[in-house]
Amino acid sequence: MSERGGTRPGLVRRLREYVLLYLGLGYLGTICLLWTPFAMVLHPLLPAQAGRRLGRFIINQGFNSYIRFLTLIGACRFDLSALDKLRGQGPLILAPNHPSLLDAVMVISRLPDVACIMKAGLMDNIFLGAGARLARYIRNDSPLRMVGSATRDLSAGSFLLVFPEGTRTTRMPLNPLLSSIGLISRRAKVPVQTIFIETESPYLCKGWPLFRKPEMPVTYRVRLGRRFDPPVSVQPFMAELERYFVAELAGAVLPRPPRGDGGKMSSSTI
Repeated sequence: MSERGGTRPGLVRRLREYVLLYLGLGYLGTICLLWTPFAMVLHPLLPAQAGRRLGRFIINQGFNSYIRFLTLIGACRFDLSALDKLRGQGPLILAPNHPSLLDAVMVISRLPDVACIMKAGLMDNIFLGAGARLARYIRNDSPLRMVGSATRDLSAGSFLLVFPEGTRTTRMPLNPLLSSIGLISRRAKVPVQTIFIETESPYLCKGWPLFRKPEMPVTYRVRLGRRFDPPVSVQPFMAELERYFVAELAGAVLPRPPRGDGGKMSSSTI
């Protein structure tokens, strides 16, 4: 009886967590798919500035509702209040560490008018592509074009979200940083605001299958770090930035990422 009694609550908990997992994924997929046809139609019709403003507003509100939904059903707990201090402070380059696939969602959910550098493949994704194109997110397939587009976006007063590691962390606490963030900061003459994302859970770390269930609730905490002035020279700036990230993350709550695809680096943010 004791064995059966101990097994049943564990089974119920696992079933409940699977239900929460699929509810969360279904919610995000649904809001993305519902917006896709409208974004596809509006992209060629609206002027670039109006499309950018509308696209970013819808993504901000959609991600915010997704975060609220995950909290409501008990799948996740979020402490994102530190990001609210950045409102009205653009233009800024936002530079978080990148333990999880949800990192961009968390940052964008709290701040309006955020540009994002994305993998070129994601710009053609059925769930994300149309909305990202309407919002004038920036492709990473051409480094020179990427830096130029980011500079123009920042000149309009936007936030720019750039993950300095280039991909999700595969070697805790930090992958080697890519120089693109220093190049953009120097060219745009815009400061780099560091952000630190902490979680114990390896959920959606590099190598974590999308439909693999984590232990719930998954807890995330975001805190602000130092703000770096635009560099005169990129390489010393990147060395200083990497030393700072390593020092700040040395005592942070971070997961051990699952074995993935070898951690191949890219210049993407998501």
